[in-house]
Amino acid sequence: MGLRELFGMGARGSSARSAPQAAYGDSGMFLSTTDPRVIEFLRDGMMTASGFTVNPETALRNPAMFRACSLISNSIGMLPLNLMVKATKKKAVDHPLHRLLHRQPNDWQSAFDFRALMQLRALVHKDAFALIIRSRDLRSGKDKLLRLVPLDPKRMEVEQLNDWSVVYKYQPKTGAKIVYQARDIFHLRGMSLDGLHGFSLVEQAKEAIGLALSAELAAGRIFKNGAFVDGVLVTKGELSQEAFDRLKKSWSDRHSGADNAGNTPLLEGETEYKAVGSSAKDAQMNELRKLQIEEIGRISGVPRPLLMVDETSWGSGIEALGQFFVAYALNPWFEAWQQAIERSLLTDEEADLYEAKFNPGALLRGSLKDQADYFAKASGAGGHQPWIYTDEIRDTMDMEVRDAPPHPMMGHNGGPALDEPEPEAKPAPKKGKSEEEDDE
Repeated sequence: MGLRELFGMGARGSSARSAPQAAYGDSGMFLSTTDPRVIEFLRDGMMTASGFTVNPETALRNPAMFRACSLISNSIGMLPLNLMVKATKKKAVDHPLHRLLHRQPNDWQSAFDFRALMQLRALVHKDAFALIIRSRDLRSGKDKLLRLVPLDPKRMEVEQLNDWSVVYKYQPKTGAKIVYQARDIFHLRGMSLDGLHGFSLVEQAKEAIGLALSAELAAGRIFKNGAFVDGVLVTKGELSQEAFDRLKKSWSDRHSGADNAGNTPLLEGETEYKAVGSSAKDAQMNELRKLQIEEIGRISGVPRPLLMVDETSWGSGIEALGQFFVAYALNPWFEAWQQAIERSLLTDEEADLYEAKFNPGALLRGSLKDQADYFAKASGAGGHQPWIYTDEIRDTMDMEVRDAPPHPMMGHNGGPALDEPEPEAKPAPKKGKSEEEDDE
């Protein structure tokens, strides 16, 4: 298809329209070649076999795709991400990177906002980028991390030079293009073929999304224009044009659109109404819509029940679903985040001392009964060897901190309790006068 056909201008020599137009999915039309959406269409628009143009914006209008992307992005945003000391497994709260990852990466975003945004962009745009802002400490001569500023992936170009180094060329909204070195950009990407760009779920699932959007559009048009009376009109004789037009208008006014569902047909002359059941075509439409949800779940790695497909009961399987979601949908992204942080935000010396870690415990916790059994065994109940402290259990359950809890690791399994500090010797009571005389 040439540009003239794309914008509806027709072939050469044919009569051109007064203004060129081109379909932009089902969201509107291009009225001219100066329309700003033209550039977006040429750059991101992906025409599917169903005839629907799929891009990140239109893809997220599909409920299943939106649900899958929001589940992954919000999970990455809400789970704690800490900088840990490798030797002690304690949080490195004194390191400036811990504050950026755990609390506030910049002046206008929380840690949840930043991570959810970066993850969503990595899912639908292939990559997510953030500018690393540092300051030089004059005393130590080392750089200190100050801010992480997300950059629009549509405006970023990644290029690998002949010496195998990578540069990032960013086009801001105003001004000239800026070239950044790799150390200045935090680059998050998933599975990749060229090592520079990840895969976009939108591109990989464009046909499934296009079919889903087309099915939703068809269903919407049925509700807007279709007749909600399952039947046909039969006449014994031939209707005059006037009677036909009158019957057609009456039927359309009373039975077209969702607002007219349930109206009783009013017929004239010898016209009869014959009921017809739902067709195989209607059943195929419903089956197609369910199949597209399954396709999107297959590509994103999100289990079908989490996409609100109702064939699978929740019940006792909810814990297994959570484990499946964490293991196969989130764990690869945990590793991508953690290694990107160590690559871009830590020096070689710091990478030997610190590591970034997500804590998916909130998604893997079972019922309160399961947790109680687990903590009881971990603390030594039932003859098990204790390996967890009472204050660690309370911290896991977000309970109030207690000062110096007695028996920090209980010895309830019949073994001896842990050594405790001996109580301080109390001073002897002061003797009275009569007692002093007796001593003499």
